[in-house]
Order: sequence, then C-alpha cells, then structure tokens
Amino acid sequence: MTPPLLSITGKKNSGKTTLVVRLADALTRRGVRVMTIKHGSHTFNMDPVNTDTYRHYHEGQAERVAMISPDKFALVVRWEQPRTPEQIAAEHMADADIVLCEGFKATELPKVEIFRRAAYDAPLYDAALPNASAWRAMVSDGVVDGLPFPLFRLDQDGWLDQLATWVEQTFLARRR
Repeated sequence: MTPPLLSITGKKNSGKTTLVVRLADALTRRGVRVMTIKHGSHTFNMDPVNTDTYRHYHEGQAERVAMISPDKFALVVRWEQPRTPEQIAAEHMADADIVLCEGFKATELPKVEIFRRAAYDAPLYDAALPNASAWRAMVSDGVVDGLPFPLFRLDQDGWLDQLATWVEQTFLARRR
C-alpha cells in the first residue's frame, strides 16, 4: 500500500528543505512516522570518490550497492527508467504514515508551496497551470491574495503547529 505523499514545492532557494525538515520534525514529535524523498534533476553520489562502495558501483558496475553500519543502511540502485515518487514510496516506504517529497512541482502530487517575497516576486502557483489543482496550501512570509486553499503565514506565531495539524487532518485522518 502506498502511504500518502505530500510534495513541498517552491522556487530555488525559497526554503523547501527547511520546510521539509521542520514539518517532518513537527509531525514526528506528534507520533507520525515520516519518511522523505528528495527530487534531484541531476545524478548524485552517496559517498566520496575512492571509497569502497563508490568503487563497487562505479568501477564494478554493480546494479545495487548497500552500505550497512551499526545505525544506518543505504542502498543505491542503478536503473534505466526514472521511477515516480509513488513507485519509490510503495516499494520502500509503505510503512510510513506520510512521505514528504521535496520538489516534484510538475507532478500531480498534492502540494504545499513555500513562497517567500524575500526571495521572489511571485509564487509558482498559477490557476492556469495544468496541474494547478494539485496545490493544497501555501506557506508564505506575507499575504497572498486569491488563493483557493489555506495560507500559513511564516510571520504569525504558531504557523508550523497549524500546518502540522492541517497535514494530519487532511492526509492522515483516514490512515489512523
């Protein structure tokens, strides 16, 4: 079974990672089992050049490389076709209460946009976007007029607690 997925979107340097981290922490403190997926548009390496696992993957061309330590496990899988966040969550995160996804702005995943006027003049959200119905809420450092969904204001006390409550009510009520 695929857990609910919620995408945290926004323009570059808008605060997506900070919002994912803060929301994940707030939900975890409430007893929610949170897992995350980070979208990357370029390839990545989980470990530095010349480590054993790097060599297994790059020199040995292993299809999968697992690194196991006393307190962590990491798996790097080589694939030919990109996988969706829904596929990754179903295959590897089915026991999560919710999966917070950073990015994936062009998908149909339900979205919370972080928009800070300190960084940009306008949000990503536009009612004319083909996936505009995927937007469910916005977090902003000021007023954003005409939104058809909730706005959580960074400049108001309690915004994170209000957002966490909204996430629980909107995405977790049926799972519990």
